[in-house]
Amino acid sequence: MTTTRLEAFSDAVLAIAITIMVLDLRPPTEPTWSGLLSTLPIFLSYVLSFVYLGIYWNNHHHMLQLAGTVNGAILWANLHLLFWLSLIPFTTRWMDETGFVQVPVMLYGINLLFSAIAYFVLQRAFISQQGADGPLAKALGRDWKGKLSPLIYLAGLALALALPALGLVAYTVVALIWLVPDRRLERYTRTLDGS
Repeated sequence: MTTTRLEAFSDAVLAIAITIMVLDLRPPTEPTWSGLLSTLPIFLSYVLSFVYLGIYWNNHHHMLQLAGTVNGAILWANLHLLFWLSLIPFTTRWMDETGFVQVPVMLYGINLLFSAIAYFVLQRAFISQQGADGPLAKALGRDWKGKLSPLIYLAGLALALALPALGLVAYTVVALIWLVPDRRLERYTRTLDGS
């Protein structure tokens, strides 16, 4: 089976998650600049979650460019990833509604950590199908970003125990690391295309 249906379904799930998040944004109750300013933390958490979903969408797209075909294990691994990504609107909203206190911020970090683990599982499923000499394994190389990110999430969880804002800083650092689409996959895709 080709990746077409997998990609279309994944795009739809991510689009719905983003739509749910934006529908959760509420305008300020006061029609003033200070009223608007009071919504800044909630807006920034929306931006962070939007960026995360965008990062996964970008990298998922690039990974599928190197995939070729899919099998049952890949379909289930993809659903596993989509499950964790579909929870981001929930964990974002709970964090917003509770004033960014310890447990919701930690749950948000756990959500991000398990999303990263699920993405890794999906990568491994593709590599298992293609073999160690396949295009995805070659393109990933050492994958320092993929190995470093879970460690930063774990540090963020520990920091959130002391001060939730520090946990959010750690989660933001991971987003900044991944903000630029994975150039390894882009470069390798270009070499396969001959451009």
